[in-house]
Amino acid sequence: MSLGAATSGRESLQMEKVTTKRLALYSGRTHTELAEEVAAHLNIELGHDNLVEFANGEVRCRFGESVRGTDVFVIQSHYGMDGRSVNDSIMEHLIMIDAAYRASAKRITAVCPFYGYARQDRKAEGREPITARLVADMFKAAGAKRMISIDLHSGQIQGYFDCPFDHLTALPILSHHFESQLGLQGDDLVVVAPDAGRIKTSEKLREYLHADLAFLYKRRSRHEAHKIEEMAVVGEVEGRPCVIVDDMIDTASTISAGVHVLAEMGAGPIFVGATHGIFSGKARQLLEEAPIEQVVVTNTLPIPEERQFDKLRVLSIAPLIASGLRAVFEDASVSEIFGGANQV
Repeated sequence: MSLGAATSGRESLQMEKVTTKRLALYSGRTHTELAEEVAAHLNIELGHDNLVEFANGEVRCRFGESVRGTDVFVIQSHYGMDGRSVNDSIMEHLIMIDAAYRASAKRITAVCPFYGYARQDRKAEGREPITARLVADMFKAAGAKRMISIDLHSGQIQGYFDCPFDHLTALPILSHHFESQLGLQGDDLVVVAPDAGRIKTSEKLREYLHADLAFLYKRRSRHEAHKIEEMAVVGEVEGRPCVIVDDMIDTASTISAGVHVLAEMGAGPIFVGATHGIFSGKARQLLEEAPIEQVVVTNTLPIPEERQFDKLRVLSIAPLIASGLRAVFEDASVSEIFGGANQV
C-alpha cells in the first residue's frame, strides 16, 4: 500500500466533535432560597449536591449528576446560621468546589454573594493575619478557576486571586428602589458616605440619583472593635433628604451614630441603603430607634425573622447574579452589565 493511501485511510478515521457547553449551578446550605431564585432566572434546575453532615460535624458532598466537561458554578454566602458558623459555610463551599474539581468539571466558578473575612484585608496592627487573602488561597487550592462576588468591603481583595475575579455591584438595584419607589432623586437629595473609604461608592450612587454628596468623618478606636471615638458631617445636609449608603450593616453602630449626627444637623428624612444586611447583636434595636425612614438591603444574606423589622426592605439580588453568571458562561463582558460601575 502506498504512503498516500495510508495517509488517506488515517484521515478517514478522524472524528469530529462539536463541543456543547453546559452550565450547572450548585448551592451550599447557607442561602438556598437565593440559589433557587438565580436558577429560576437562568431557566435551569439547581443541581443536586447531596450534602451530608456526619455526627462529628464533618461534611461530604456527592453530586447527583455528572459534571465532567461542565461549566460549574458553586454559590454560597459566607454567613453563620442554623447552628453553623461562617467558618462552616466557607468550608462547605470549599468541599463542594473540590468535589467538582475531582469530578472533572471543565471550569469551576466560586460565587460568593457575601465574601467571608473581607474586613480582614490588611494588617491594621502588628501580629495580625490577612485572613481575606487566606480565604482566597484556600479557594485556589480547592480548584476554583474564577470568583464572583458582590460589593466587596475592599476592592484590593480582587488582587488576592490569580484567576479572573468578577465584581458585581448592587447599586443599580438600590438606586432604582430609591428613585422609583421612594421618589428620591435630584439636586435637593444628598447621598452620604458613612466614612472616607465609601466616598467612591457614594459618588456612583450620587450619579445614579443626580444628587449631591456629603460624607461622615469618623475616627474609630484602634483597640475596641466597632467603637467610634469621633464623628462629624462634611457637606450641607440641613433641611435635605439624605441617603446613607454602605456595603454592609453589621452591628449598625456606625450607621446609627451617623444617622443621629445627620438628624442633629437638621437633615431629613433619612434613608439607609446597603448591599449586605448582617444585623448582628443589637443592630435591629439601634435601627428601629434611630430616626430612619427606611433601611434597604439586598438578599445576599439570609435574614432570619428575628432580625427583621418594620423599617426594613429587602430587594432581590438574584437577577443581577443570574446576569453575571450568564455573561461568564457565554464569555461575554460582565462590566457592560453595569456600565463600568462595578469597578472599585
